[in-house]
Amino acid sequence: MRMQEKVLILDFGSQFTQLIARRIRELNIFSEIFPYNSKNFNVADYKAVILSGSPNSVTGDKVLHPDLSKIKGQKPLLAICYGAQYLAQFFGGKVGNSNSREYGRANLTYVDATCPLFYDVHEGSQVWMSHSDTIIELPKNSKRTASTEDVKNAGFRFIDEDTYGIQFHPEVYHSTDGKKILENFLVRIAKIKQEWTPDAFVEKTVNELQNTIGKDKVVLGLSGGVDSTVAAVLLDKAIGKNLYCIFVNNGLLRKNEFQSVLEQYKHMGLNVKGVDASARFLSALKGIEDPEMKRKAIGKVFIDVFDDEAHRIEDVKWLAQGTIYPDVIESVSVDGGPSATIKSHHNVGGLPDFMKLKIVEPLKMIFKDEVRRVGKTLGIDTNLLERHPFPGPGLGIRILGEVTEEKVKMLQEVDAIFIEGLKNRKLYDKVWQAGAMLLPVNSVGVMGDERTYEKVVALRAVSSTDGMTADWVDLPYAFLQEVSNKIINNVKGVNRVVYDISSKPPATIEWE
Repeated sequence: MRMQEKVLILDFGSQFTQLIARRIRELNIFSEIFPYNSKNFNVADYKAVILSGSPNSVTGDKVLHPDLSKIKGQKPLLAICYGAQYLAQFFGGKVGNSNSREYGRANLTYVDATCPLFYDVHEGSQVWMSHSDTIIELPKNSKRTASTEDVKNAGFRFIDEDTYGIQFHPEVYHSTDGKKILENFLVRIAKIKQEWTPDAFVEKTVNELQNTIGKDKVVLGLSGGVDSTVAAVLLDKAIGKNLYCIFVNNGLLRKNEFQSVLEQYKHMGLNVKGVDASARFLSALKGIEDPEMKRKAIGKVFIDVFDDEAHRIEDVKWLAQGTIYPDVIESVSVDGGPSATIKSHHNVGGLPDFMKLKIVEPLKMIFKDEVRRVGKTLGIDTNLLERHPFPGPGLGIRILGEVTEEKVKMLQEVDAIFIEGLKNRKLYDKVWQAGAMLLPVNSVGVMGDERTYEKVVALRAVSSTDGMTADWVDLPYAFLQEVSNKIINNVKGVNRVVYDISSKPPATIEWE
């Protein structure tokens, strides 16, 4: 991938910013997200720029001002929602409150057929609106390019420069021609080559790893999941015998997972060592109920274990991690930007000073589906690549409240019945991620002639592309009934099973 063949996305805190990056990646074009006020990028490295939406108003007290001095009029620029309103408000136009909050589906009633942004996009095309302000007057030296029934200035462009504004969100899948509009901007207008492919990523990443690491030794935490596996194979391809993989049993894995994962890698040619540190993790979690505190405790022990194991490897210099882009986005608010932090990830954020290892994260700029495509290019077994994601903190964040060994064993049994059932009914491959949650409540039940007062478990199954958004899966009632009966009849301490039908957003995939 050439340095110039990529797109800069400036984030103003929109919940859809990550979707912009995803949609662009689908076009085989690389994109990066930075906060609107970040100093951590060089505009010259990018061939086009996109301004995101925002919960803020350009007419309010907290206007987010980007530096467009090296962008507008100098590089192709697409401004979406807040970005479009910003260009209108501060370049000679006017933005004001709309008569009502414009949210949801709308249809284009006017499209400027001469505008390259709307090439092959026609009147009647559905778009997605999400704003409470509207563009009353267009900025100077610009012309209208699109309208809906309620929004006259749904699109505009500056005359004699490649600067475009649209009030709707092309990145949201409800905008039926959204991908086409992005393609028009990036390929037809910005002339970006569509070269972002798994093969290109592997070649580029292996070269970067070789140049960065050289002949140093690297220790990698292998979990058995897709991310760490692909990271390991990439590193093995780059540095071979200098990669040392360690699989830690944190006591929060699925039933029998420690041994099965070690067996899984036996014939992959990777140097893997299994370390059973379950007692250390469970001890560190004693008495902790807060989700963030649990994640931090698990992360600390994870680092401590690696520090111990790293000292057993002579001259190791690097710690490799399977961090992927959604982990980074959700943990650090897109490099400290205006987006809200959802949760922390145990493998994001660096290492304490006492641990003298540098971090290498070969997957930190790609999404989950891209990781799978890279894995396929590397020749990794399909069954492993299609394995459901499993959180790094494991069952520790699926047990709400304090984590104990007894609760872990209980949830392991529940989870095993659920996952086995999905596989037996050939539903596993139709689900992106599934698992069970042990709730911190008891419920009254009747078993035989006896009253019970036992635990409630929630089953969760979602469909998704990359984990940034997710919808609950409508599993057959007969299957849910069968699994529920099997769990209650076979797992001592559970007398009630519920099914989670929440989507992300507003919920998250995990409960903690």
